[in-house]
Amino acid sequence: MTEQLVGIGSDRLRAAIHPLGAELWSLTDAEGRALMTDADPRWWTGRAPLLFPFVGRSRGDAWRLDGDEYPMPQHGFARHRDFALVERTEDGATFRLESDAQTRAAYPFDFRLDMGFAVEGASLRMTATVTNRGGADMPFSFGYHPAFAWPLPYGGGVEDHRIVFEKAEPAPIRKVGHEPGLIGRDGVASPVKSDTLAPTHAMFEGDALIWDRLESRSLIWGVPGRRRLKIDFPDTPWLGLWQKPGAHYLCVEPWAGMADPVGFTGDVWDKPGIMRLAPGASRQFRMNVTLVD
Repeated sequence: MTEQLVGIGSDRLRAAIHPLGAELWSLTDAEGRALMTDADPRWWTGRAPLLFPFVGRSRGDAWRLDGDEYPMPQHGFARHRDFALVERTEDGATFRLESDAQTRAAYPFDFRLDMGFAVEGASLRMTATVTNRGGADMPFSFGYHPAFAWPLPYGGGVEDHRIVFEKAEPAPIRKVGHEPGLIGRDGVASPVKSDTLAPTHAMFEGDALIWDRLESRSLIWGVPGRRRLKIDFPDTPWLGLWQKPGAHYLCVEPWAGMADPVGFTGDVWDKPGIMRLAPGASRQFRMNVTLVD
């Protein structure tokens, strides 16, 4: 499978992307040290799936539009589809997924999803562009799901790592409810102290932590005083953090959209976080990862 990887990079950072799902497969520094998950199958073999056309789980693994019901796997189908490589340079690559008969059976819209990757110095810049090529408004959501190394390879233990948000985050957060994969309707107290979260494996025993009243559009991951990762997500208003407790990664997941709330049975247009894309329109979602000292 590794022979299919598309490598790009600079003298400070290298990335490899797999055409299946246009998934970021690895991110390494100039010395070849891994900054992402080791994909240990004991925990999770994913690395950085793209979440499209919906983020999270639909109740009953199906969604509804104008009285019709369509099947949809958790986090959508893009991560299970081969993307075409449409452009490649030494420091960049663009992959494309377009609707076909198979996608229209689950999602009856004519779409194009372009996923661009570019390395500039110590930064990886990712841009997803969703285009509605059909004649009707298109409901959708989009999210990133990259798994970063925990611990990072720059010293300090697991317990020394911190998420430092761009701003203070006092608002209650959401967690997965009693229906697996669906969002609980009640908020819980934020574990963030001012702008800083000290994550522990135990925090994720009940699944992801979800910020739906997020003030920040940027955060820093790692051990204070050591080399860390700065993660920017200017176009996504929500954030999930997740891991399988005890694994060697922490998923930092900027979302524009989220799973169905517990008990939700409504039309897709009534689902929280659903975006409406007009015919012929496009919308971009950026995520940048920068190695900072």
